[in-house]
Amino acid sequence: MSALNLNLPTLSSSLVKSGTTTTATTTAQQCYIHPVVLFSILDHYLRRNDNQVRVIGTLLGVRSDDGRVTEIRNCFSVLHFETDDEVEMDIDYHRLMTTLHKRASSREQVIGWYATGKALSKHAAVIQDFYSHEAAPFNAVHLVVDTDMTNGQLGIQCLQGSPVGTDSSSKNCLFLPLPYELQYPDAELTALQAATDSAESPEGLALLISDMEQLEKSIDELRNMLQRVTDYVHRVCAGEAKPNNVVGKYLTDMLAYVPKVDTDQFAGLFQTHLQDILMVAYLNNLARAQLNIADRLQRIV
Repeated sequence: MSALNLNLPTLSSSLVKSGTTTTATTTAQQCYIHPVVLFSILDHYLRRNDNQVRVIGTLLGVRSDDGRVTEIRNCFSVLHFETDDEVEMDIDYHRLMTTLHKRASSREQVIGWYATGKALSKHAAVIQDFYSHEAAPFNAVHLVVDTDMTNGQLGIQCLQGSPVGTDSSSKNCLFLPLPYELQYPDAELTALQAATDSAESPEGLALLISDMEQLEKSIDELRNMLQRVTDYVHRVCAGEAKPNNVVGKYLTDMLAYVPKVDTDQFAGLFQTHLQDILMVAYLNNLARAQLNIADRLQRIV
């Protein structure tokens, strides 16, 4: 197995050429993280070897044209071994997995790397140097996930390295915090809500609800949000609450997107859509019943 052996006292930056240090010049200013990345990191940590304290891996995603906005969509684990003096990584595996992921999604590229633990590893600067070369000409993003659940929460740190000092050594790296947000696509939000409900269940089970129950739940949530907004507007108009220009702008933009539809016309459109949903559900149950009957007749014959 080909591995990268990084020795802290003697290793210099791999980006040094002819006495001039070539580093990433474009740094990210905002990072978006998909929930599937966090689940993959937790799964990797749970499947680690007994003698491993932390696990690391490669982050994949897309960047904006100027490199200032980063979206982390995927990740994969990388085999590594570390001691007090050195750390080893399987480069061949990293590059093979990167090639395979690019075949499945050509837009995804190496964004950086992740590690578990409540604090930075002593080898973080050296590993950051390697991933900065892989993510060039952009700066590599380092994601630290606190799997120890300090303070009862899954802590997340999104960092990016910045070279410091006049020495070109890779260990002269300062990690700066990077603003991040968890991005929930519609397809993943339903699964996350089911997982949240299972955490509140005594047996830890998540019961899947029907389409009608999901529709009723969505309408109730919408009514609650509208009620909160209405109460806030009434308090501002009555002088009980201080007006906020940002909130007012958001409300104005939201109202601009709402189409002007008559109440009776909206009720008719809603009833038509509801009848279509009921018809689809009826046809689904009917087709299922016919398949069950055909299967039983086939067994009898």
